[in-house]
Amino acid sequence: MSGVTDPRLLRKAPPRPLRLSWADERFRNIIYQVVVVGAVVAVIYWLWSNTRYNLEVRRIATGWDFLWREAGLPIGESLIEYDPSMSYFRALQVGVLNTLKVAIIGIVLATILGTLLGVARLSKNWMLNKFAAAYVEIVRDLPLLLQLLFWYALLQGLPGPRQAFNPVEGVFLSNRGLKVPFFVWESAHSWALLAMVAGVVATLLYRRSARARQFQDGQIRAIWPAALAFIIGAPLAVWAAMGAPFTPDVPALRGFNFRGGIDVSPEFFALLLGLTLYTAGFIAEIVRAGIQAVSQGQWEAAEALGLPRGRVMGLIVLPQAMRVIIPPMTSQFLNITKNSSLAVAIGYQDIVSIANTTLNQTGQAIEGIAIIMLVYLTISLSISLFMNWYNTKIALVER
Repeated sequence: MSGVTDPRLLRKAPPRPLRLSWADERFRNIIYQVVVVGAVVAVIYWLWSNTRYNLEVRRIATGWDFLWREAGLPIGESLIEYDPSMSYFRALQVGVLNTLKVAIIGIVLATILGTLLGVARLSKNWMLNKFAAAYVEIVRDLPLLLQLLFWYALLQGLPGPRQAFNPVEGVFLSNRGLKVPFFVWESAHSWALLAMVAGVVATLLYRRSARARQFQDGQIRAIWPAALAFIIGAPLAVWAAMGAPFTPDVPALRGFNFRGGIDVSPEFFALLLGLTLYTAGFIAEIVRAGIQAVSQGQWEAAEALGLPRGRVMGLIVLPQAMRVIIPPMTSQFLNITKNSSLAVAIGYQDIVSIANTTLNQTGQAIEGIAIIMLVYLTISLSISLFMNWYNTKIALVER
């Protein structure tokens, strides 16, 4: 059979002209789409016009001018400078940052605790295995709101500052929250932190380069010396070059309350504790399922090479299990962010709490709800985009 192909067969067939007839499938599809889009636009217009009419009848003001009015809203804890004389816009910024703070810290802590519990559920140690199983079954079956109220009530039941628990020098736990030592933050620390971030990026680039060279010559290159130099050595050098300032800030009881150190409020502590312990139960099951999805032959092959069980888990099993773990883990990260809105039940001032107070004071209910929806939509989409990118990066590429 000849390998020569008729060039007329390689030529793409010309598109069939559109016929304005109901018998033409393309014409029918266009009509369906126009009808659906028109119906959606009509519903949105009806909702909008109906809402405007009702607001005008009830003489409720609309618009976004209220954002620049003085809030007069006291906020207990803030990551940025704030006082009640500032605008509602500034107060809402504080709420967004408070939501991000509890969500980010909660995701990190829940991931660590959930991974340890998931591995513990597969342990051959009977006591460890049963403890992890009991934890998962109990914590997952109790409503999150109930757990938050329990932890908050428990913290409120702690003794006052004068009788505060003092497990370690400089650490105090009382009904005013948790007090831990810190140090006075100066510009040298900011530059050192920036150098550490740059060191992490440099380490990742070095690791990528080392792997590329390993594929070429087969030589394995150690990453940890470069990581140690970039992530720890460089920031220390920057800090030392700027005078190595270090002024400890240890909390101490003065009068009726503590002064100095870092203050973790009871509301934030209870919310973080509840979200972390609750979500860790779900993450533990995801990790366990991911590990069990790895073929038993992988374990046997690794053990046949003489690798200890810890290295088998870290080098062979977990990297393969991550492909199964990441998609459901994304849902848990989204859940922990959305569940942080229950903070209003225990008095933590996140975006929901501050937006609710704002709409009660100004009467701008639609704008307040729209702000809450926009904030959570933005955070959720950001988490989804990042996790989808990571999932694609670690996905198995078949040739």
